[in-house]
Order: sequence, then structure tokens, then C-alpha cells
Amino acid sequence: MKFVIVGYGRVGSRTVRILTEEGHEVIVVDNDPDRVERAGSDGFETIHGDGADEAVLVDAGIATADAIGAFTPDLNVNFAACMVGTHHDCRTVLRIDEDYREDIYAKYAQDVDEIIYPERLGAAGAKTAMLGGDFNVVADLAANLQLTVLEIKDGSPAVGKRMSELELPDGARIYAHGRERESLTIPLPGTELEAGDEVAIITETDQADAVRTTLLSVSA
Repeated sequence: MKFVIVGYGRVGSRTVRILTEEGHEVIVVDNDPDRVERAGSDGFETIHGDGADEAVLVDAGIATADAIGAFTPDLNVNFAACMVGTHHDCRTVLRIDEDYREDIYAKYAQDVDEIIYPERLGAAGAKTAMLGGDFNVVADLAANLQLTVLEIKDGSPAVGKRMSELELPDGARIYAHGRERESLTIPLPGTELEAGDEVAIITETDQADAVRTTLLSVSA
């Protein structure tokens, strides 16, 4: 698969390394000459330019990319890059920084495929570690595992089904569930899914699309 990554900072650089190690084609876009030089020195293909500029993203191959990840600290740049990705039929992943607020999430969530907020994830990891758990253990299990959180939309084939009734692909497991605006908790087999619920899933990477089809829509 082919990915465009906007921003070669802390989040972007680690994402690029993981994708490349898994054999994917990755192009890095950054407007900072030092970061572009560093990405090049790390062996990655780079484009020096503004990730919010469609012409720059076209040069980076957005027209044939499978997805774009916009991971700069600038929310406006990230959102603009994702909108260009949407125009070119890419999957879009938007980074929200530490000033994350519910109103910001609500404003942007409907226009992109996924939103990530690394600081919140880091805080969850810190809490887990302080309670005696190992937050990194899942990442160490296998390189072909993918973690994702999906929102159950109105009209989804999963609405009205109990957890035990979901026919997920082999190797896919729901490990957390939460009602709209509630924290995720361990799911119970008898829990019936409703529109607005969120489910956290661990799956083998090559089964991710099948999981989305099961939980979101017949055309996911």
C-alpha cells in the first residue's frame, strides 16, 4: 500500500518507520528543511513543502495513495491535508494535539476517517504502567496486528446485535466498548450495540477491511 505522511515529527517519524518495516511505500511531506533532511537521511522518500498545499500533496503522489496521515502539531494544516486526501479518495487520519477538546473533536470528526490524539494515548499508557500493567505488550505480540477504535453509525448492520452475535473475521477481537460519550470498558457478550457506540478492536492487518464491513456497512 502507498501512504503519504504529513509531518516528520515525533508521531510522523515513528509511523513512517513502522509502515516501511511492514513493506509499504511511504512518502514524507514536511515544510521544515531540517526534518526533510533527517527523513532523507533515514532513507525515506521526501517532499519539502506545505502539507496543506494540494500541489505539494499531488507531487507526493496523493492521487494514487491509499491513505494520508496528517501528524503535524498544526491542526489547520492537518485538516487541510485530510481534505485534500478526501478529494483524492484517500483514507484520512487527523492528529489532534494536547489542546484536545470535545468541541474540536466534534467539529472535525465527521470529515475524516480517524482522529488520533497521542497525548491522550500516552496518558492512558502511563496510567496502565503505574497500575502495574504493560501498555506495550500488545505492540510486542506481532508486527501484523492493528488496533483501531470504530464508531457504530446509524444504519450500521451491527446496530441491534449483541456482542456474541457479531460474526467477525478470524483473528479479530473486540476488547473494549463504550456508549456515546462514555469511557470504554470491557465488553459483555450480551451487550447490544447502539448507534453512537464505540468499539476498540484488535485484528490482523489483512482483516481490517473485513472488520469494517461487518461493523460499519456492507460497502465499508
